[in-house]
Amino acid sequence: MGADKHDLSYYSKCVVGGALACGLTHAAITPLDLVKCRRQVNPKLYSSLGNGFKTISAAEGVPGLFTGWFPTLIGYSLQGMGKFGFYEFFKDVYAGLVGPENAVKYRTIGWSISSACAEVIADTLLCPWESVKVKMQTTIPSPGFGEAFADVKGKNALFKIIVPLWARQIPYTIVKFVFFEKAVEFFYKYVWTQPKASYSKTTQLGITFLSGYTAGVLCAIVSHPADTMVSKLSGHPEAATKGTGYAIKNIYSEIGFSGLWRGLGTRIIMIGTLTGLQWWIYDSFKTAVGLQTSGGNAAHTGEKKAPAPATDMRKKH
Repeated sequence: MGADKHDLSYYSKCVVGGALACGLTHAAITPLDLVKCRRQVNPKLYSSLGNGFKTISAAEGVPGLFTGWFPTLIGYSLQGMGKFGFYEFFKDVYAGLVGPENAVKYRTIGWSISSACAEVIADTLLCPWESVKVKMQTTIPSPGFGEAFADVKGKNALFKIIVPLWARQIPYTIVKFVFFEKAVEFFYKYVWTQPKASYSKTTQLGITFLSGYTAGVLCAIVSHPADTMVSKLSGHPEAATKGTGYAIKNIYSEIGFSGLWRGLGTRIIMIGTLTGLQWWIYDSFKTAVGLQTSGGNAAHTGEKKAPAPATDMRKKH
């Protein structure tokens, strides 16, 4: 299979694949997210993840476990479009600026810059929906979507959490993409040592999932303190009146450094699985529409790489 041509059609397919990858996975794990968010806000509410599931389902039924699924689906579909689509685009911009040889030599820098820039855009698309989702999940009894949206909008709080959201998501995404790319390179260099194209689609997608899961565990650890702060901000009474900065300082004085790490175990399970599935769905869609799986350049997959001018914006996957 030859190199993919990076034109508008290619980026459009990546945008759709990203929407499916992020929207479907985040919506599917809403119960995990619900318990995690509530435990971050009130650590005494549930004694464990299992206790949270049992308590919520007993009080609200199975539908109660999926509180916030709608804004989650919409918000993370939009985020996935920006995250994956712009990552591919910015990687090509970077390669065009530094040239194909330097793009490979300094690829880690390129992955970091590209993923960070993509996430700034992605979070701007996500923020209003995340604000409503957090409002629904951290308020007991939970308001409906319409009530929560009206309440958040009425307080001019749709973008209140954008700064902590960036603080959570940008490091998360840099780790997610850089360590995914590194993991793919590692597996093709040391475990599956034949040229990448010689392996079946099933094997390549398995490597994609394994690489994504590895990256996801690291993502959870890096981004967890900011994730805790996002959850706490939603219900903080002074966030709207005295500003986000004041609220963050006040929250930290209440919970301390150790409090920032509440719910980490649950989030590692959630984000590891989530990230692995996201990459698997993304690559499954790409291969279904005729593109190659992600990750691994010519030097690490056994493929021959022909030099291309900086303006050509073509690359290996």
